[in-house]
Amino acid sequence: MDLSIIIVNWNSVEFLRKCLASVKAGTHGINYEIIVIDSASFDGCEEMLRKYYPEVVFIQSQENVGFARANNIAFEKSRASKLLFLNPDTEIDDSAINIIYDYLQKLPKAGALGCKLLNSDRSIQTSCIQSFPTILNQVLDSDYLRARSLKSSLWGVAPLYEDKSEPSVVDAISGACIMMERNTFEQIKKFSEEYFMYTEDIDLCYKVKQAGYLNYYIPDASIVHHGGGSSQEAKSNFAVVMMRDSMYKFFMKTKGHNYAWCYRIFMLFSALLRLFTLWISSVVFNRQNRNPIHKWQAVLQWALNKNELIKNY
Repeated sequence: MDLSIIIVNWNSVEFLRKCLASVKAGTHGINYEIIVIDSASFDGCEEMLRKYYPEVVFIQSQENVGFARANNIAFEKSRASKLLFLNPDTEIDDSAINIIYDYLQKLPKAGALGCKLLNSDRSIQTSCIQSFPTILNQVLDSDYLRARSLKSSLWGVAPLYEDKSEPSVVDAISGACIMMERNTFEQIKKFSEEYFMYTEDIDLCYKVKQAGYLNYYIPDASIVHHGGGSSQEAKSNFAVVMMRDSMYKFFMKTKGHNYAWCYRIFMLFSALLRLFTLWISSVVFNRQNRNPIHKWQAVLQWALNKNELIKNY
């Protein structure tokens, strides 16, 4: 067995079916297996797999254990020397898996490899690579600033806009598509399970780099990542809060207690500033947009350690 493809499903059965069809159509000359674990969504994916893809290994988790732990559970069932962690809401472009697989075998100190992610309209998804998080790039993160400083090291997305086909060494790649050697994954102790959702991919890439390997972005390989197939993050304050809470855990783990609490304090002031700006916009320009207000209210509550979404979870 050359490659184990591991997919965590949660309420994404229609995306999953298209994903598997694209893997089968575009992957050739590799002896691969596919392992799908459903994290207690019970969305009919077992029946779909039994009907259309009976060769897929299926695991039904009785509880929603989160992305990191679900991948680790599925990994225990895998047999191949190389691993591909793939989101269910992706579709493989042509021979993308073959391209990444070939590079994994020949790039020096290859750790985690990712590819170009495309939105449904085939525009570039800038989240496919990034710099390791700092307080500065988290507080300043906004569409406005990113659009005006695309090649800044603050974001780490410059390779997306370079006119070259060679792989680039990057800090972190998206968890939507990560390929790596089995031995490397075992050496870094797999995915860190303290994250329920978000930041587990950054944590993985951080551990890969700490172990002496390099993370690569492969621009020749592309995958459509529809996004929102599982989390519907744009609509969920829970997801907004979980992103900040996972980042807080990452800072606590990698930079210590004081740095993590500084991040929380800076996010508090950032939320206050953005809420004030939104209030001014609504008063002066009569712009009523409830979604950003609710988002930053949720962040403010989290920063004050009063967010019931996290407490209830």
